[in-house]
Amino acid sequence: MVERKRILSGMRPTGRLHLGNLHGALENWIQLQTQYECFFFVADWHALTTDYADPKEIRANSWDMILDWLAAGLDPAQCTLFIQSDVKTHAELYLLLGMVTPLPWLERNPTYKEQQQQITTKDLATYGFLGYPVLQAADIIIYRANGVPVGKDQLPHVELTREIARRFNFLYQREVFPVPDALLTEVPVLPGTDGRKMSKSYGNCLYITEPEAQLVQKIRNMMTDPQRARKTDPGDPEVSPVFAYHKLYSSPEQVAEIAAGCRGASIGCVDCKKILIANVLERLNPLRERRHQLERDLAGVREMIRAGNERAGSEAAQTMELVRDAIGFSPW
Repeated sequence: MVERKRILSGMRPTGRLHLGNLHGALENWIQLQTQYECFFFVADWHALTTDYADPKEIRANSWDMILDWLAAGLDPAQCTLFIQSDVKTHAELYLLLGMVTPLPWLERNPTYKEQQQQITTKDLATYGFLGYPVLQAADIIIYRANGVPVGKDQLPHVELTREIARRFNFLYQREVFPVPDALLTEVPVLPGTDGRKMSKSYGNCLYITEPEAQLVQKIRNMMTDPQRARKTDPGDPEVSPVFAYHKLYSSPEQVAEIAAGCRGASIGCVDCKKILIANVLERLNPLRERRHQLERDLAGVREMIRAGNERAGSEAAQTMELVRDAIGFSPW
């Protein structure tokens, strides 16, 4: 029997998951769980890198996110789901990797500079924010993962993890860590309701499990082609955020008809949105119903995660024995 390769990925618990999260990462995870040995985790310590001053929502957000994962189709029988902070050996490896990671590697991280410029409402001049790529590396290599599913924008993070793994193996002359590959995935870019990138900070998200009436109203109010002031004006579907959703939620025949109708001014934006609303609800309603069922069995969900924490902790403990032995810190 061929042993399946192992992959790892995680999400920061910053609140309810939106459709960008669903199509950008979660649907890919659901497919991967049948092909690889998968470890998926709640990156709650990573949330502290930006929310350290106000962490009260992190735990509640973590459970909200787990419920969304399960409702969308992640199966604890096929993958290991766990919470980062419940596996304390992540912190031990983070400390040890921090001893061998050159400071310039962290200072040249493009995300470090970009987020400091973009997030001006928080003080990010902290050791934790500078060093979070080391924690990210620890998260990955403590499970001796062979691959990490990422979009193009995250490739520098995986490359830094690869460099840290190589440096540790070289310094201690042991092949403790496999050097993980980036599993590049095509991530559909979903615009928010206002046409900008979907982001919780912009308040333009469509959430997976928000009340149906609220979701419908948001779609009705979505931005369309600004050149179509009247139904009789021809438009360009490719500039309309609504059309981006049709490509995901409507049939190929509907997509072709809507594109032609938009360009020929034979369909108005109101009717276009009605079709989208019906298709979105048809796709999301089963997921939303599973979420309601899970909410009625929170004890069962917590037991699933407890088992995942134990499984992850056992794997991480085995790696840390190899790490301590390589450094010379084995038990007396």
